[in-house]
Amino acid sequence: MRELPSDQPIPGQSALRVVPANEASWDDMQAILTGTAGRCQCERQRLGDHDWWHMPERERGDLLRAETHCGDPRATETIGIVAYLGDEPAGWCAVDRRSVYGRLRGSPVPWKDRPHERKDDDTVWAIACLVVRKGLRHRHLTYDLVAAAVDHARARRGRRRGLPARHRRQGGHLGRDERRRRRPVRRRRISGGLASDQAPPGDAA
Repeated sequence: MRELPSDQPIPGQSALRVVPANEASWDDMQAILTGTAGRCQCERQRLGDHDWWHMPERERGDLLRAETHCGDPRATETIGIVAYLGDEPAGWCAVDRRSVYGRLRGSPVPWKDRPHERKDDDTVWAIACLVVRKGLRHRHLTYDLVAAAVDHARARRGRRRGLPARHRRQGGHLGRDERRRRRPVRRRRISGGLASDQAPPGDAA
């Protein structure tokens, strides 16, 4: 997979094409998940800190591959979406039922001002991670990824939810004001849950 030049557009390409992760290849996924994201393999939010820390990096990758079903367009289950600019893999968004994210279940942030919500409610979906490929960052691609994640969750019967206003961008979470700032797509709501070690929209690691 060729390395993309930093901050240079791909000739003739401007719009993102987003597909469920099972319709993307594993090589494309790994082209996006580099550096810190490559070491994490998007498993810390699902496993929780303890189990994630003690799992070798290769096993994290094996687990992500099994969960995404990358390269199997006939799979009926997957756990996120992959974005392309032309034929180049550009971004990844982990979006799934909120109940599967062990780290979110143990964090007080998603439950603030929601004392009556059930942590095992599978109709509430959450965005756990957003990653934009190196060389394509700082172009606000994450806004389109969030909008696509909402549609992905809705298509799988996910119920859209917004974070309480006091949590706007705290700890990397997507607050409602952030989604409203630039264009109408950010008025769509979904329960956010970015990892604290992942960057906010526009600067995703």
